Amino acid sequence: MVYKTKGVCSQYIEFEITGDQKVHGVKFNGGCSGNTQGVASLVEGMDVQEAIRRLDGIRCGMKPTSCPDQLAQALKQATA
Repeated sequence: MVYKTKGVCSQYIEFEITGDQKVHGVKFNGGCSGNTQGVASLVEGMDVQEAIRRLDGIRCGMKPTSCPDQLAQALKQATA
């Protein structure tokens, strides 16, 4: 899936959700490279609902969202 982000430096996020509801292959296009690579590595193989629980609501400075929060939004949309 490709999710167009809103309100962050990253333009979009690519990812897969397997049949057993695990997150794989997360790739951010743009954003802070070290941070987005870290988030992608940490959620690799994680249960979708657990990733959403951990990332949802994280803010970036004064912004109401962040790249991790946008990944949570993308996962919510993909599983709705």
